[in-house]
Amino acid sequence: MPPLNSLVAFEAAARHLSFTLAAEELNVTQGAISRQVRLLEEYLGKALFERTTRRIELSPTGAQYFESVHEALIQLARATGTIRHWKGAQQVTVLTSTALASLWLLPKVAEFQRQNEEIELRIVASDNVTDLSRLDGDLAVFYCRTPPKGVQVTPLFPEEIFPVCSPDYLAKHPDLQTPEQLASCTWLWLDDPQSDWIGWPEWFRQLGCGPVQPRRRININSYSMLIQSALSGQGVALAWSNLVGNHLETGTLVRPVDAVLKTDAQFCLIEPDRGVWRQSVKRFRAWLLEQLPDARADA
Repeated sequence: MPPLNSLVAFEAAARHLSFTLAAEELNVTQGAISRQVRLLEEYLGKALFERTTRRIELSPTGAQYFESVHEALIQLARATGTIRHWKGAQQVTVLTSTALASLWLLPKVAEFQRQNEEIELRIVASDNVTDLSRLDGDLAVFYCRTPPKGVQVTPLFPEEIFPVCSPDYLAKHPDLQTPEQLASCTWLWLDDPQSDWIGWPEWFRQLGCGPVQPRRRININSYSMLIQSALSGQGVALAWSNLVGNHLETGTLVRPVDAVLKTDAQFCLIEPDRGVWRQSVKRFRAWLLEQLPDARADA
């Protein structure tokens, strides 16, 4: 990387074609601008300006370099402005996975925003979070086999896992009675190396069933897409009860067998241990807990 202070000085001098105006903009001396530009020229081994006694002009190399540097600094400024925008008192940044965002949180937040029009909600969904104790946001909602340390963790709902499929798909397999009979079906398989969610082999094993192999399987690397595939009748998926509750209530998904696996894992609300929270964060947190099946508004 070139010296970054020199890039800023060069960009300002090239834009104004004046060391004096660049110095005024950056609140430094003209000599400081000149030194930073010289440092950059020495680093590059090329002259960036053609100097005369009264003015400066960009050299051909300088003109070409200015376009790239200017655009890079503009992009950096925009990215910084976006982050700073969300630091205000009336913004709440919520981190979560794509599955929780699309299947549980997003269908509910319209009601929160209707009740709290002055609060700007920012939802950041990612499936590549590796350290839940180092989250850059106000609140986070994630699946946790083991709760992270160094943060405040509030269990939201337990893990309950069972197969689901569309009514049309079940109509093609009317004789399903036991988990083992699911071998005659197409399994929708979550193929995501980042995820520690329970898969089909572990589900059967923890239920005490012997090894079961599907007639066919479809590998999908996104849980949201996997549920969409089940909705369209492509096979049987493993479902987490609170993530597909709306689909079960409306009948767009059904349970082909009664078997359900309950584990010690939880979906959790994770909060940095900062002590005092902004009022907007407190309001969103209280609303979020009211969305739980047992309405834990007093948590």
